[in-house]
Amino acid sequence: MKLAVVGATGMVGNVMLQVLAERKLAVDEYLFVASERSVGKDIQFNNKSYKIIGLADAVAAQPDIAILSAGGNTSTEWAPKFVAAGTTVIDNSSAWRMDTTKKLIVPEINADQLSASDKIIANPNCSTIQMVLALLPLHKHYGIKRLVISTYQSVSGTGIKAIEQMNNEREGKSGEMAYPYSIDMNCLPHGGDFQEDGYTTEEQKLVDETRKILGDNDIAITATVVRVPVSGGHSEAVNVELKKDFDLNEVTQLLAKTPGVKVQDNPDVNLYPMPLYAKGKDEVFVGRLRRDFSQLNTLNMWVVSDNLRKGAATNAVQIAEHIIKEELI
Repeated sequence: MKLAVVGATGMVGNVMLQVLAERKLAVDEYLFVASERSVGKDIQFNNKSYKIIGLADAVAAQPDIAILSAGGNTSTEWAPKFVAAGTTVIDNSSAWRMDTTKKLIVPEINADQLSASDKIIANPNCSTIQMVLALLPLHKHYGIKRLVISTYQSVSGTGIKAIEQMNNEREGKSGEMAYPYSIDMNCLPHGGDFQEDGYTTEEQKLVDETRKILGDNDIAITATVVRVPVSGGHSEAVNVELKKDFDLNEVTQLLAKTPGVKVQDNPDVNLYPMPLYAKGKDEVFVGRLRRDFSQLNTLNMWVVSDNLRKGAATNAVQIAEHIIKEELI
């Protein structure tokens, strides 16, 4: 089994290497791939040194699986080339997510949809992954009618330049700006690019990807995405209108039994999810569960997860694990 990690020197790529080392996949050979400026440099993995190679050499090596974390343009160009070489591609960019011929996979939810014929598999957006994992048991048991979503997203979701901007501002240094305004001591209601309808591309992803993953285009969804000066994970306030009434204790039990979800919900001792404690972990943490008394059959919940792990690297590696286990190559 040969696995290529494309974008190995990037922020998600670095976390990908950590997750791969932790989960010990049944892989015989790793290829670490990056841009031309990094080719030939050494990269450390599992206490061994590897030479970084370029994309053309990676395709020529015909890996069984390639995990791409190098942006939409790179994926659009190179994913088909990997597929032509016989490789199954797991892509972290937005390039293939809404392609009707491609599966959008959160393994705990819909890995069973995959077959050997799926050669490009899309990894959902980070904020979508954590939310749909928490919504799955509610949708199965009660049915979801409407979602009102407000996200408070880590600067790490924008990239290394955003983290550097925040750190520079905290240290009183000048530097390159990833955002149109300061992010430290501030909140920016601006995730992605603005569309003609006034929503942003990040907000649109929450609408489109949630419907696709849950397999229900009738769910009414509206979202607001806010960037906050945090680097440990994304937080989401989700108002969920269900199709039938619910018992709050039953909701808690359903969530607690959901693989990948950890309930942290005890206000008496100030126990609730926070990015401070989610950072570096793979679980999706859910808390602040309470009935919305302003509307029938409606629930409020607070969902937090490390956007670089479950929101990106871990989810992609879990897809690779499933492919290997089920022999879908």
